[in-house]
Amino acid sequence: MIYGFLADAVLISHLIFIIFAAFGGLLVIRSIKFVYFHIPAVIWAFIVQWFAMICPLTYLEMFLRTMAGESGYSGGFIDHYASSLIYLDIGPSMHIFLAIGVLLLNLAIYGFVLVKLNRG
Repeated sequence: MIYGFLADAVLISHLIFIIFAAFGGLLVIRSIKFVYFHIPAVIWAFIVQWFAMICPLTYLEMFLRTMAGESGYSGGFIDHYASSLIYLDIGPSMHIFLAIGVLLLNLAIYGFVLVKLNRG
């Protein structure tokens, strides 16, 4: 049972990381210190998508699911909904599109943040 719980925790952490990589630049408005965590997250997200890599969190989750006696993502709310958001079955051109998309989204966010911070 503990392995299933840990696997779900990894899945949720993975989803939170993805949201942070996409929109975490907005936290820089609160404190400039967030940039030290966010920029590496964006770089990692870009690299994983550009090279169509599998994130180590995926391997950790699958290991924990195996230890829990589970296979794949059958059953449960988290398994059914959250995993389909994270583990998309997409082709190589879509990975490139997502990699460029994460960069462009964050350039736009940081542009917004710079304007916001310069105004006061």
